Formats: sequence, structure tokens, C-alpha cells
Amino acid sequence: MLSRIADSLFWTNRYMERADGMLRCTMTNYILMFDKGVSNNLSWQHILEVFAEVEDDEIETIKFNTEASLQKILLDTTNINSLKKVLGNARENARGIQDNITKEVWEQVNGMYHSINAPQLVDKLKGYDALETVNMFCKESIMYNGVTDTTMPRGLGWSFMNLGRYIERCFITIEVAEKFFSFIDFKLDEEKDILQWRPMLLALSGYELHLKTYRSTRHNENALHQVIFNKDFTRSVLYSLSRISKYLVDVLQENNTEHKDAIIKRFGRLLSKVEYMDLETLNRHNLQEFFEELKTSLGDFSDLIGLSFFSYS
Repeated sequence: MLSRIADSLFWTNRYMERADGMLRCTMTNYILMFDKGVSNNLSWQHILEVFAEVEDDEIETIKFNTEASLQKILLDTTNINSLKKVLGNARENARGIQDNITKEVWEQVNGMYHSINAPQLVDKLKGYDALETVNMFCKESIMYNGVTDTTMPRGLGWSFMNLGRYIERCFITIEVAEKFFSFIDFKLDEEKDILQWRPMLLALSGYELHLKTYRSTRHNENALHQVIFNKDFTRSVLYSLSRISKYLVDVLQENNTEHKDAIIKRFGRLLSKVEYMDLETLNRHNLQEFFEELKTSLGDFSDLIGLSFFSYS
């Protein structure tokens, strides 16, 4: 497979996963802001900090303004991570590899691109149609995942697409978790109610699983275990790394890159950091450092994938 094709497959899925994560968090925050009795202090600040390239003073100005925040997160092209820019990047990658993806996958990416560029969308996000509009994009994103899963052939291209998907998913989970644990200053020993973690778990589509799985009242540790270590939670860091491991093996079997040993060692260190970490050893003094180390290691691994397979200099 040409490196250009592999690159575009990887980034098409990575951008679409970023759009999915952004939409889940946006939808959750929008709904919870109506629940004033529970979420009195909820704002758009954490969503803007995770998913938008915005200066701190601008975030401070718009964090309680739902209309302005939605415009910045979804439509503002000066924000390089806005949904409009992300879908544009996904479509640009998919457009050049139409022979390597199915017609259905291309049509789904193209359709979402045209939806986000519809002239009437600006007005819809200003009024009562905003919730319905965000929900529509959430459903379209879910449909993309379904269409991709049911129509793409399981070859080398599929492996590159899934490397992109799970690397991006892992980044999103780490960043969202780090942001929510910063709200309690990473103090795991100062117990919080489950409602403290409801926004994070809903944003990661894990609240229902949490209620069914965790029975103790150690809510801080339970929430941390689910987003980092729970192998059954499809957005946990460990689950994402397990899927990366699977598709990395498939890619390396068909590509004898000179960086093969370096890739295996670097990913092995990252996986071991999570797989063999004891939850009991994480505390207010090292939890933030743990998150930062995960992001750095994952970024280095992603860069090495690009260098090895996509001819990045």
C-alpha cells in the first residue's frame, strides 16, 4: 500500500473519531446545563479547553454563553479543532482515497461535510433548534462508525483506519479524564458523590455501564478505574490500547519497516505503563503526572507511526 493511501486512511478515521468525541461531550454538556439543580456551576470552559484552540481570555468571556460556545466549537474556522474544520479535513483525506474506501463510507463523510457547511446552520445554533442540530450530528457520527464497520473490507487499509481511530479515542479519553479530575485537584482521597462524575461518564458513553458495574461508594477510584483500566469499557485507555495492539500487529506483519523494533518497544512501554499500573498507587501527588506521561508516550508513538509508514520527515 502506498504511504499516501495509508496516511489518508489513518487520518480520515482519526478526524472522524475526533468529531465523534467532540459531539458526545458537546451534547452531554448542553443537556446537563438545563439541569440547574445538579449542575449549577457547569459551563463550557472544559469543553473549550479540550476541543478548541482558544485563548484563555476568550474562554473566560464565552464559557457561560451557550450560543457563542457552540459557534466556537462547531463552526468557527479560526478554531482549528472546530467540527467544521475536522470534518473538512476528514473529507479531504477521504476524497483522495475513494478507491480504497467503500462508497457508503465516502457518502457518509461527504454528507456530514455538507451538513456542517449548510448556510442555515448558523441560525439553527442560535435558537431552539440547537439541541436537535447537535443531536443530528451525533447520530450521523454513530452512523459513520456503523457504515465503516459493516462495509469496509478487513485488509491493511482497515488496520490503518483503526490505528487512527483508537489512537484518537485514547487521546480524547485521557484529556477528558484529566480535565474532570483536575476539578477535584486530583485528590482521590476526598470522596465525591457519583454526580461529580456523571458529566464525564455520560460524555464518554459510560454512565450506564458504571452504574451496573461498580457497587462501592468509592466513586473517585471507581471513575478512574473505568476510564483508564476497565477492559470492558470501549472508551477506556486500556481498551483502546488493546485495539491499537491488535491492529499494530496486523500492520507490522505486512510492512517490514526499519522502525519495526522501535515501534514495538515504544508501544510496549506505553501498554505496560497502563496494564501493570496499580490503581492504589495513584494519588493526588502523581495522578496528573500519570495523565501527562500517557499523553506524551501516546504522542511519541503516533509520531513514530507517521515516520515509519507515512514518510513524515
